[in-house]
Amino acid sequence: MTASNDMEDSSAPLIEHLAELRTRLIHSVVAFIIGMVICFTMATPIFNFLTEPLCTVLAERGQDCDLIFISPQEGFFVAIKVSLLGGFILAFPYIANQMWRFVAPGLYKSEKGAFLPFLVASPFMFILGASFAFYVVTPLAYDFFLGFQQFGGEGEAVEGAKGAAPLSVVFQGSAQEYLNLTIKFIVAFGMCFQLPVLLTLMGKAGLVSAIGLRSVRKYAVVAILILAALVTPPDVITQVILFVVVYGLYEISIQLVARVERKREAELRAQGLWVEDEEDEDEDFDFDDPLADTIAEDEDDKGKS
Repeated sequence: MTASNDMEDSSAPLIEHLAELRTRLIHSVVAFIIGMVICFTMATPIFNFLTEPLCTVLAERGQDCDLIFISPQEGFFVAIKVSLLGGFILAFPYIANQMWRFVAPGLYKSEKGAFLPFLVASPFMFILGASFAFYVVTPLAYDFFLGFQQFGGEGEAVEGAKGAAPLSVVFQGSAQEYLNLTIKFIVAFGMCFQLPVLLTLMGKAGLVSAIGLRSVRKYAVVAILILAALVTPPDVITQVILFVVVYGLYEISIQLVARVERKREAELRAQGLWVEDEEDEDEDFDFDDPLADTIAEDEDDKGKS
């Protein structure tokens, strides 16, 4: 009877945690659906806002900003994608709050103080990366892509091969394809800007160190180049921009991790718990020791001989 009672007592907290997790997930999904419905009713203004980089580049070239639907259902799917992205952005503060309320009771006070800043910094860095992609990277990318149109000096069609009809290659973009590419830019840069948050959190947990990050810098460069090739279109300019930005964030992450380590060392020293490394112990070697003096004299005699 006692063993069965102990098993029931141990399983009760687990069931309570699972029930709470289910409640938090349901609340998060409901918040996401509400945000999605709100954005679906405003899908047209949101999409018009997202087309601003393309329309600006086309206006500079003297072209109209015309996007087309290549299938009957494309307009509906464009509205769905806009509402998905906007609904997640609107609901994220509430979803993050639900996550925090589920995790916080199991953390110590010091752990709460350490984790909460990262929970706040993560959405801020995502918005910063998304804004950088939307206002800086996207116009440059579309200006590069639209440069492959073919016009004459006065905007007329370019003559093709001899005896063939005049050739004119003009951009007539699909609304869905444009939205997919823009969202890809926004999400890719938003996720890449999470690098300092992730590495600093790992440094605080003791999973990485500043020395370790510096030692694998050359591998990080290769990994960032591969990442830039995978998450961006086949555009050298965009890939170079993403590489420079992410590598800069990597170097910033090293400094942040080093700062976390210095702070941890200061706290341990204040508590009298800091243990010097072996290198530090070697530096503190007592050269006044008689045995050390004898070894030094023997080496001097060998050198003179």
